[in-house]
Amino acid sequence: MLHQHFILHKPVGVICQFVYTHKRKKILLGDLYNFPKGTMSIGRLDVHSEGLLLLTTDGKVSEAVRSKTVEKEYHVQVDGRITEEAIQRLNEGVEIGVDGKKYKTLPGKAKKLDGPGAIADPSYKEREARHGPTSWASIVVTEGKFRQVRKMTAAVGFPTLRLIRVRVGQVHIADLQVGEVRAVERFQLK
Repeated sequence: MLHQHFILHKPVGVICQFVYTHKRKKILLGDLYNFPKGTMSIGRLDVHSEGLLLLTTDGKVSEAVRSKTVEKEYHVQVDGRITEEAIQRLNEGVEIGVDGKKYKTLPGKAKKLDGPGAIADPSYKEREARHGPTSWASIVVTEGKFRQVRKMTAAVGFPTLRLIRVRVGQVHIADLQVGEVRAVERFQLK
């Protein structure tokens, strides 16, 4: 069987599923594009997050991407002006809750950013300045615990307001427009 692979710039408000059994109407991945049968998302972004999502019909590729050897980079807007101390703590690994237990994240790569750059959804309603300052950071992790990056920024005192995944391995969101799906021959992970 010849497998197919796709990259998607997931908008805020889309659920990373193809089937949703609850009664409320939600926007699903299949509402954005006519994916072939058996397509699965590799990792997930929660409904309030946006950015790069890899999709494939090959479960082996999915397993490889989820391994701790593939970097995932996020641009996060946080509440307040993130400090160098907070960045250092993110680089060293922080304690978060996972499945009701304490868990220390692996060391990451974090740095301050001037803003989200051109990758951000221009229709996204920014928080008004009267609600206090915000700042941006890049966080690179190799793990993928449930809501990990949001938990990490909260653990250092700067809750995430906006989260955009910009890179998985060597696959970058680049010029992919919000909601755009692109078929690719393969994923360049390392």
